[in-house]
Amino acid sequence: MSTESDHNAKPAPRGLALIGPGLLVAATGVGAGDLATGALAGARLGTAVLWAVLLGAFIKFVLTEGLARWQLATDSTILEGTRKHFGSVTIWLFLAYLCVWSFLVGGALMSACGIAAHAIFDLTGDATRDKQVYGIIHSGLAVVLVCIGGYRLFEKAMRICIGVMFATVLVAAVAVKPDWGAVLSGLVVPVIPELNGPGLKWTIGLMGGVGGTVTVLCYGYWIREENRRGLGELKTCRIDLMAGYLVTAVFGLCMVILGSELSIDEGSKGARLIVALGDNLHDAIGGGFGTTAKWAFLLGAWGAIASSMLGVWQSVPYLFADCWRLTRKGGSADSKDDADIPPERHPIYRRSLIAIAIFPAALLFVDFTKVQLTYAIVGAVIMPLLALALLCLNGTDSKIGAQAKNSKATTVVLALILALFVWAGVYQIRDKLTAPAKKEPPPAAATERVQNDFLMSHLNIHSNPTRKRGDRTNCAVASLTRRVTMRLKSGSGFGRVPTS
Repeated sequence: MSTESDHNAKPAPRGLALIGPGLLVAATGVGAGDLATGALAGARLGTAVLWAVLLGAFIKFVLTEGLARWQLATDSTILEGTRKHFGSVTIWLFLAYLCVWSFLVGGALMSACGIAAHAIFDLTGDATRDKQVYGIIHSGLAVVLVCIGGYRLFEKAMRICIGVMFATVLVAAVAVKPDWGAVLSGLVVPVIPELNGPGLKWTIGLMGGVGGTVTVLCYGYWIREENRRGLGELKTCRIDLMAGYLVTAVFGLCMVILGSELSIDEGSKGARLIVALGDNLHDAIGGGFGTTAKWAFLLGAWGAIASSMLGVWQSVPYLFADCWRLTRKGGSADSKDDADIPPERHPIYRRSLIAIAIFPAALLFVDFTKVQLTYAIVGAVIMPLLALALLCLNGTDSKIGAQAKNSKATTVVLALILALFVWAGVYQIRDKLTAPAKKEPPPAAATERVQNDFLMSHLNIHSNPTRKRGDRTNCAVASLTRRVTMRLKSGSGFGRVPTS
């Protein structure tokens, strides 16, 4: 095992060099689904659940810090430790899981990139065809960048993407002029609105959607690229992760704020909802600045989704290469026979990268909702398993050493995280299995809904004393206009509620 003295002579990194891999975790962990979950939670529950974003970021920090601590103390990845102490069957099971996860997530990212790019520039005049073309183009460009530039070019590209997405979404959240008192209250007072209804589901989803899932495992490979070895680097990794998850948390907070202030069609999901948010942002702000804010937000959202794709394309092949080495005939967790081959040049890494870039493209040509249940199950599995692995591997002197062993507080936190994610996973899977099929309302119901919207807007004008009368009137008229326009643009008129 490595010791702290191993790296006492190494000069400490400064500035942005401290937070390289942490920013990669932040950028890779923010995808279209995470953006949409934040916006929908804000629309449904308001800023009262902002605390859940902070708690979610803290949970991912604890898990990733434990993973880094294991690797720095033992000079082995979490997969190597799992094989050594739990047997090779665990690696085979994880490899099967990773194949399914990569296929589903790869298809979802291609689709999201295609939808976001179409919103910025209409390429063919057909939204579905644009999604397919743009998705394939993004995937191909990501492969080229990873193969040609390696880790260093990847890191620079990700820094640019996360800078753009952070700045634009932060500016958009400020531009909608939220109630900052309510924002502050939502950050420090843990409240779950509609606790007996869907409030708990949205709050748990908000916590789980912060900071990625499988890509958390890739932090260990990124710190190896930075040559961080030995417990002397643990402080650097902690600062790195704090910065990365702070960026992730701020991004999530901004999406909740935007969702709470803008009109959202809850029938929209993923990247389509993000595009709709851009249109609503333009309507809410108005004028030339509204147009600028819309396009800046769409650019930032595209940057978030594209950086997530690039991060998955670059990092997940590390996991495939590690699994391949650990499952080889005669291979062992202590085998270093491939240590002289740069990771990006390893044949298994290259083949995995090509596979991720090609096979998931099939999902661009099918209705993705048909695999939503599988997607939900796959997404719900990895976090409790990681928490369990860290409780076992980091919990005893014999495995990790007394110096790096979990503290009592860390053990309690990991146990709570395990319980939370097990419960949330079961809840999410059950919700998918028991969700009733959506039925299209009759024409009369749709017309009545529009009339009720107008009536509620009228009542809000007279019941909200905190707004000036003129502002309240304009807000109600703008809200009704957006709903009517949405129906007319969809071609459905008032005969039915449009679906995404």
